[in-house]
Amino acid sequence: MVVSDLTYVRVQQTWHYICILVDLYNREIIGYSSGPHKNAELVQRAFATVKYNLQRLELFHTDRGSEFNNTLIDQALAVFGIERSLSEKGNPYDNAVAEATFKTIKTQFIHGRVFSNQQELEFELFDYVNWYNNIRIHGSLDYLTPTGYKLMHL
Repeated sequence: MVVSDLTYVRVQQTWHYICILVDLYNREIIGYSSGPHKNAELVQRAFATVKYNLQRLELFHTDRGSEFNNTLIDQALAVFGIERSLSEKGNPYDNAVAEATFKTIKTQFIHGRVFSNQQELEFELFDYVNWYNNIRIHGSLDYLTPTGYKLMHL
């Protein structure tokens, strides 16, 4: 199961957005994107960064934001046979892992930063995701990294 959400980040004087896809099995960020628009294309680009066959994904869970609940995303999920799950209306706890991951991202990556342009944000996000998945240990994973946890449990 994969969960997803969006958050905002400052790029010069405007807001840009980050979308992440988190695998619940090992808390790995398997897909991500950033851009100036909070829309379905941002989510679609995050799916495009997933490094394995999307047909392996069985369930995609998000909140009820219009960037997730629309025809473009419905079509993409249908192509790969991925079932959709939406949080209950007014219940943010349904997407708790994505929310917790963004709390970490906001604390460790975004806090106090203003990126000079979209290219810098993309480059820094790439580095952060690599660090998050391969170097940062997670208490919920017996103090292993997401990739370390996955390798130990193959």
